[in-house]
Amino acid sequence: MIGRYVISKAGHDEGRVYVVVACEQDYLYLADGRLKKADAPKKKKKKHVQITNSSADRELTEALERKDAHLDDRIKYAVKQYSMQIHKLEGTYVKK
Repeated sequence: MIGRYVISKAGHDEGRVYVVVACEQDYLYLADGRLKKADAPKKKKKKHVQITNSSADRELTEALERKDAHLDDRIKYAVKQYSMQIHKLEGTYVKK
């Protein structure tokens, strides 16, 4: 689950794309590299996010599992690329 892209379905951040940095039974810890950093992720219930079939690249996913430092720029870039991909393929609006 770590490294997967999710889209918020509820709350003030609805539509925002995040990367899963950690998970518990009913909660996911999410980062976007900009507002929510990897060292202070957003805690969100699984039912309030749409889990996608896409994951960040293997290198970033492994770094997240190791809890490497200084991942925010890499997360921000990955989220931006994924958001642009969604926007182009599906024609949907995704908050930046």
